[in-house]
Amino acid sequence: MRPDTLRAIARRNDYALPDDLESLYRFRDFAHFIEVWILTTNALRTADDFRQVVTDYAAEAASHGAIYLEGIFSPAERVARGVEWDEIFAGYCDGAQEARELHGVEVRLTPDIFRGATAEQAEQVVRHSARYRERGVVAVGLGGLEAEFPPEAYEEAFRLAGSLGLGSVPHAGEAAGPASVRGALEALGADRLRHGIRSVEDPGLVTEIAGRGTVFDVCPLSNLRTGVVRSLGEHPLPRLVAAGVRCSISTDDPAMFDTDLTRDYAAAASLGVSPRAAFEAGLAGALCDDETRARLRQVGDAFPWDR
Repeated sequence: MRPDTLRAIARRNDYALPDDLESLYRFRDFAHFIEVWILTTNALRTADDFRQVVTDYAAEAASHGAIYLEGIFSPAERVARGVEWDEIFAGYCDGAQEARELHGVEVRLTPDIFRGATAEQAEQVVRHSARYRERGVVAVGLGGLEAEFPPEAYEEAFRLAGSLGLGSVPHAGEAAGPASVRGALEALGADRLRHGIRSVEDPGLVTEIAGRGTVFDVCPLSNLRTGVVRSLGEHPLPRLVAAGVRCSISTDDPAMFDTDLTRDYAAAASLGVSPRAAFEAGLAGALCDDETRARLRQVGDAFPWDR
């Protein structure tokens, strides 16, 4: 949510926010980002709020050329604050439908289990996600305080997700190192990893990931602004690509990190990753149906990449 949208939602829900959100979005570190993320997302209360989040972002993403998104939301935290599960899921799924109708963007949804969630909360995320598979929910993720909550604690929830036909797309290798990545791959059966960049601390792991063909969703400017990397020039993306790891390019939380798709793609290009290579990696990792994948492939093949 861009600040003006967030302010409007907060006003209609009578939720107090600091006046200067832009300053609030200057993060000290990853933990501070999580603190601010919880503060701001608590403004979301109704199905219409959740719908608006999707359609507004789809409009923004479309303006940068996006045609397909896999978006993340964190339902259990909203439920813990009194919102009903179906209010949340129906709102996001309505937004995905509206995004297609209004902006021509295909949106699939990958609800997160937040790190620190109880086993019951994690199971509920999975079961409600499965109920909405026909409306575009394709996978379950794991997000939040990575260094404090290793992935192995959520193995049962992700095993259940797989049995119900949902993919696995956890965050790992951002605020914690190779052990977190291995846990996501082995305990959670990750189909794709959000971030994954700290795999470079273990060359053997990088070789294994390249061999598996696991796609990383890399967010260069987010990593810079949370302090995961000290400078863009030190970002591990070129080393991962050189080792054969397929890396798509994403924005993470674009409003909070003062970025957008164009800027993150430009950052990746400055590190040697072309837009076409990022598109190909994204297509390889996408969890969409075969018909959608074929259409995306046609778009990629027809696009004048060298223009």
